[in-house]
Amino acid sequence: MKTTVILVHGAFADGGSWGNVIPQLEQAGYDVIAVQNPLTSYADDVATTRRVIDAQSGPVVVVGHSYGGAVITKAALGAPNVKALVYVAAFGPDAGENLQSLLQQYPSKIGAALVPDAAGFLYIDRAQFKEAFAADVSDRDLSVMSASQKPIASDIFGYTFEAPAWKDFPCWYLVASEDQAINPNLERLFAKRMNATTREVKSSHVPFASNPSVVAELIIEAAQATAERAATV
Repeated sequence: MKTTVILVHGAFADGGSWGNVIPQLEQAGYDVIAVQNPLTSYADDVATTRRVIDAQSGPVVVVGHSYGGAVITKAALGAPNVKALVYVAAFGPDAGENLQSLLQQYPSKIGAALVPDAAGFLYIDRAQFKEAFAADVSDRDLSVMSASQKPIASDIFGYTFEAPAWKDFPCWYLVASEDQAINPNLERLFAKRMNATTREVKSSHVPFASNPSVVAELIIEAAQATAERAATV
C-alpha cells in the first residue's frame, strides 16, 4: 500500500511552506498532505494533525518543521498507521520540557526578533526576519515568507509537554547547521536522544525553501527504510 507523507509546518508559516518539497515527494510516488494548523493552541494543533493522521488508511510518515516537531511528537502518539517520524530543524521535546526553557538553555536570535500583536500572538519582526529565520532564500521567497507569516499564540511557548512519540517510532532528523532560530546544538541534542538517523545541511531555519531536495531525500529515505522493514517482518 502506498505511503502517505504528512507535512506539519511550524510557527510563522503554513502548509504552503512545503511547496518546493511536495512535488519531489509526489514524483517519487508518495501521496502528500500538508496540514494547515491554526497555531491557536498546542491542543488545537495536535488535534488538527491527528485528525489527518487518523484519516489515512495506509502507512504514514509524519514530518515536522520547527514547532511542528513538537506537534508531531504528541499527535503521532499511539497512532498505529505511523511508521516513521522526520524532524526538519525541529523541536523534539521530552516530557516536562517547554519551548521557552529550551530556547533559553540554547540561545538563538529568534527570541529577540518576536513581536506581539494586539491579542498576544507572535510574529517575527520584518526587519529581523532574514537574519533570524531565512537568511539563505531568494529575495522573492523572503518577501513572500515574511509578508505571509502565520502568528502563533504566545502561551504555546510555555506549554509543558507530555510523553513523546519519538520514543515509539524510528526517527530521522535534519540539522540545519546555520540555523539562527533553533540553535543547531539543540537540534543535535534532539537528534541524539531520539537515536535518529541524522543528516546535516548548511542551511538557515528553512531548509525546505533553501535546500528542498535535501529535505525530500531524507523523507524518502525514512519512507523507504520503514517500508523495507515492514516487508521483512
